[in-house]
Amino acid sequence: MVSRMAALTSLSSVQFRISDILGTRLKPCPLFPVRITNVFVKSLVIEARNNSRVESPKTRNRRSRKKFNGTQTKPRLSVFCSDKQLYAMLVDDFNKKCLFYGSTLQKSIRGDPPCTVLEAAKRVGEELIKASIDLKINEISSYDRNGNARGERMQAFEIAIKQHGFLP
Repeated sequence: MVSRMAALTSLSSVQFRISDILGTRLKPCPLFPVRITNVFVKSLVIEARNNSRVESPKTRNRRSRKKFNGTQTKPRLSVFCSDKQLYAMLVDDFNKKCLFYGSTLQKSIRGDPPCTVLEAAKRVGEELIKASIDLKINEISSYDRNGNARGERMQAFEIAIKQHGFLP
């Protein structure tokens, strides 16, 4: 029995005759499974982008800026909020001019004893209203937040503008 097993293990494969349409060929057929090492099989993984249907606020803002262009009598109000400051502009896109610019960094808005950024943002809104009255601007074409969320500074700025009637 031991000699039979030794004889079977010494043979790696036995060849059988298989008849085909074109003739007879010899094909190897392994008796015992042969262990193959160093074979890595990668599974097919299909990864989707996270929130692929949710678009970036910056992308949405760029697309909406094509639709709403400001004019001399009806400018676009563009507001940008960085980590610490707030910047606001009245923009005439037709003539490519900035009609008003105000930020919380300006010394005239900050005052001699420096105030907080929230108070300065409210003052920027008040200065914007004064400038719009001087320029005889009664309404704006669009309110452009540049894709930024409404934070504390943005809300303080919007309070002064809502009183004038720029925002609904």
